[in-house]
Amino acid sequence: MKDINRLHTQALEMIKPIVAEIENKTFYQTAKVLEAFRHAQVYQHHLNGTNGYGYGDIGREALEHVFATLFGAEAALVRPQFVSGTHAIATALFAILRPGDTILFATGKPYDTLEKVIGFKNEPGSLRDWGINYRQIDLTSDDKIDIFTLQKLLEEDKSIRVVAFQRSRGYAWRKSLLQPDLTEAFALTKKIRPDVIIFVDNCYGELVEGFEPTQYGADLVAGSLIKNLGGGLAPTGGYIVGNKDLVNLAAERLTVPGTEGELGATGDFLRSTFHGLYLAPRMVAEALIGAIYAAALFSLAGFEVSPTIEEPRSDIIQAIKLNSAENMKAFCRGIQRFSPIDSHLTPEPWVMPGYDVPVIMAGGTFIAGSTAELSADGPLVPPYIIYFQGGLNRHHIFLAVQNALAEIIARN
Repeated sequence: MKDINRLHTQALEMIKPIVAEIENKTFYQTAKVLEAFRHAQVYQHHLNGTNGYGYGDIGREALEHVFATLFGAEAALVRPQFVSGTHAIATALFAILRPGDTILFATGKPYDTLEKVIGFKNEPGSLRDWGINYRQIDLTSDDKIDIFTLQKLLEEDKSIRVVAFQRSRGYAWRKSLLQPDLTEAFALTKKIRPDVIIFVDNCYGELVEGFEPTQYGADLVAGSLIKNLGGGLAPTGGYIVGNKDLVNLAAERLTVPGTEGELGATGDFLRSTFHGLYLAPRMVAEALIGAIYAAALFSLAGFEVSPTIEEPRSDIIQAIKLNSAENMKAFCRGIQRFSPIDSHLTPEPWVMPGYDVPVIMAGGTFIAGSTAELSADGPLVPPYIIYFQGGLNRHHIFLAVQNALAEIIARN
């Protein structure tokens, strides 16, 4: 432990200037969230949910007003009926695509759970099963969007209806995409094909950079509420934000045609979700500081990390190349043992619904499966990369990361 204490001191010193930058950004993000609350004139009655059909739910309307304002968008759909971020993304895509259309992913292969939504293996009920085509542009060797190929395909393939972008790395050893990269691609897309819909998988990226994608050219974005914007308090749910006509299509895909988002009871969802969104800038800052600390500590210990502490970030995920399955298991044991919930359990890999390979996950969270709270996961395949994210308290993250490293050292 003496060696780890020494590395801890070095890591804290290394990240000091970056922590100061994050705190400055957090002030700005807090101001943005507060202004969105004030703009919607949220009051106490809005915190109470509805039951049954959910007609006339003024709290739901206020919450969606806050989200739309925060994103600089026309409309928002923020509902507990979304079971995951993948569900919100799938709802949006099924709403805006029609048989014969093509969706072009401009950021390489999407996250694993979206492969089945798209229909990589022609799964029943997938986009491909409904006659929707899929094309993909891989990122360049330096993890940039391939602008030249994007331009070529947009000019050649008139069936392209949606160009999709994934901000976060997913289960890939690549950089997350920064606002300047996306802005350039959005502008090019609209210049060549103004009719094309720009869609963004926004998971893990909210409140990390200065603006959200809808503020610099995206037509529609979607994500989860048990990630950044839920602030560790939202109990479930997801969101879709963007142009009003597209959000209405998504609302009618989630419910039924003709409802225009006017149905959907909120139960006990509103108070926690409002509260979580209010706290989200602080939570995102704590998660970022924890991720940067993990990068510093594990790089000092000789492991390859992405991003490094110097590289700019557009999401809260830290990837660490652990080089063996046993190291991944040890890391997850360390995180689990320093969790407030289920600390006595031992994570084991398993083939989860939506995945094709064994995945190991650690996270003793108050909200089941929350990645706003401290968690780590990854597919148990070479080169054995763990993806580490979340955390509501940097000191808890520091302790857990130290323990994860101690588990690896003890195993070796």
